[in-house]
Amino acid sequence: MCIRSSDILLTAIAPAIWGSTYLVTTEFLPAGYPVTVAMLRALPAGLLLLVVRQMPTGVWLARSFVLGALNFSFFQTMLFVSAYRLPGGVAATVGAIQPLIVIVLSRIVLGSPARALSVVAGVAGMAGVALLVLTPKAALDPVGVAAGLAGAISMAFGTVLSRHWTPPVSPLTFTAWQLAAGGLLLVPVAFLLEPSLPSLTEANILGFIYLGLIGTAFTYLLWFRGLSRLEPSQVSPLGFLSPVVAILIGWTVLDQQLTAVQVLGIATVFASVWMSQYAQATHRAASAPSLRV
Repeated sequence: MCIRSSDILLTAIAPAIWGSTYLVTTEFLPAGYPVTVAMLRALPAGLLLLVVRQMPTGVWLARSFVLGALNFSFFQTMLFVSAYRLPGGVAATVGAIQPLIVIVLSRIVLGSPARALSVVAGVAGMAGVALLVLTPKAALDPVGVAAGLAGAISMAFGTVLSRHWTPPVSPLTFTAWQLAAGGLLLVPVAFLLEPSLPSLTEANILGFIYLGLIGTAFTYLLWFRGLSRLEPSQVSPLGFLSPVVAILIGWTVLDQQLTAVQVLGIATVFASVWMSQYAQATHRAASAPSLRV
């Protein structure tokens, strides 16, 4: 297997694990504390990864807080606002526009070409997510839709800037900086907007440990490692795997029904991910210098 293929597979592990977040949140965590939960996901994970003992200085201190806000603080807050005000299917479908935004931003910020097949893959991915999670009773709430779009734009900017601002440190250190900064920004928000957490049960503690260590520290390390090696427009569509895994977990663990429409949605998502990777591979092959015999 070539190095680039292994990079894609390793990066894909992150959104696959993120697909378990819904199960862990609903089954293991206390309800009604979205900002606090987001803060407790990011800050402890960032502090744990900071065992590298290399703190950001100069311009990288400011960039760490900008990226921490885009990738964690603002994104997570908008994600929860959208989830609370919209049916889950609508929220997921609105957020699925992110790969298309990444294509546009990559063109503007990085100068990457906007390939037609990548755009088709992004649209197909949105359609696949819609087939997976939308129901006939899905209703639109303007504030919820606006929050979903704002979260998608925030994460798209964070994805592109994470590649544009190539850090002088390892992906481990870069991930720690962003997680710690994002978590710190959420501390005053959680303190002002939400009550104190109730006494935590063993299940709550296990849920927080899983989200912090596996669902955040480990996954974002893989995600930012991928961004350091792959194009943002190649990494972002991998996020479509998250709702697929969430649906499959609900089917296998929670005994939820898996319909024919959802199976079609899963197939469409996988097709869109393949198209996005094929578009990049085709471009690399066309750009590679030909060998003269």
